[in-house]
Amino acid sequence: MGFLTFFLRDMEQILFPNREQHAIPSMDGALSPNDRLDACTPIGEPIVGADDMVEGPDGALYVSGGRQVLRLSGEGYANRSLFATFDDDAGGLAFHPDGRLLVCVAGKGLAAVDQTGRQSWLSQVADQPLNCLTSVVASSDGRIFAANGSSRNLPRDWCIDLMQKNHLGRLITCGPAFDRPEVLLDALHYPNGLAVGSDSSLWFTESWNHRLSRAPLRDRGIGAVSVVNGNLPGYPARLAKAAGGGFWLSLFAVRTHLIEFVLREDDFREAMMRTVDPSLWVAPALNTSGHCLEPMQFGSIKALGIQKPWAPPRSYGLLVRIDEEGDAVSSLHSRVGGHHHGITAACETAQGLVIVSKGSGRLLRDRTGGRA
Repeated sequence: MGFLTFFLRDMEQILFPNREQHAIPSMDGALSPNDRLDACTPIGEPIVGADDMVEGPDGALYVSGGRQVLRLSGEGYANRSLFATFDDDAGGLAFHPDGRLLVCVAGKGLAAVDQTGRQSWLSQVADQPLNCLTSVVASSDGRIFAANGSSRNLPRDWCIDLMQKNHLGRLITCGPAFDRPEVLLDALHYPNGLAVGSDSSLWFTESWNHRLSRAPLRDRGIGAVSVVNGNLPGYPARLAKAAGGGFWLSLFAVRTHLIEFVLREDDFREAMMRTVDPSLWVAPALNTSGHCLEPMQFGSIKALGIQKPWAPPRSYGLLVRIDEEGDAVSSLHSRVGGHHHGITAACETAQGLVIVSKGSGRLLRDRTGGRA
């Protein structure tokens, strides 16, 4: 670590002596660890690259995975068929009120697919490409809102974007026909989830600063942004409406003191990025490989040959139900040593709460509806 880094860190401690350096909130109360994700029922075989899902007007479940969107139907969603294919990875999904499926496609932009399979596209806004769309939602009046996580990296390179400490994300909007596209907010810390609340506000997450925010919807654009929760215990992904009010908030990884430390030590972080394979970085992950070179997160990982569920995690599964004030009501976990990490989406359906574990490539069904 260079002299300037030491100097700036020391000056910060002198000028702001009471500032918490690693203010990761404890997971207790409604966030208390449990094994409820591992108790869920997997739906069919794994889907490689499973990322997001949405229930269609026909009652079927539409799931993005790799370069395709699958349609799952029938009892237990046992029937699978191919709905659409793309030239790159499909991510965030949403249905427009007119019945079209909106699909975020890495490096390409936003696609609208009708029931005949015909595609229309929005590829750039304000002369900048939509290369890293992570989430999309449509309001009842037909307006479309989308989150572009980074102008520098594709969605698959999210870990690189985090380690580069970027804040190059944007929220964009357009009309139903992809008309009048405009940028609502920019310089965001990887916006990753969107939802329209019952209070006619646009809710959105930012992964790299662990934040949940909202802004009132106007006839054109949005109003002033207010922070709902500025210090989440993990990296938030997508939002989905919950029955009875509130949202399901997916967190694809949890924060650790070691990773927070690495993000502060710029010389070490930059050297690590230059010299170490990205799969072995000290960084959050969607799953744990068990590779002998995989970095540990400090703490005792095993006792008597058994991996401890309370050990500091490299990957973790966490889905939280929040109320309309953003407070946690309940949560589902897959702890260290669990099987269903990297939660990126959830959706309440007629057949129960369905959850995407991108780390395991599994769709999970919780028949309790997420209730404890």
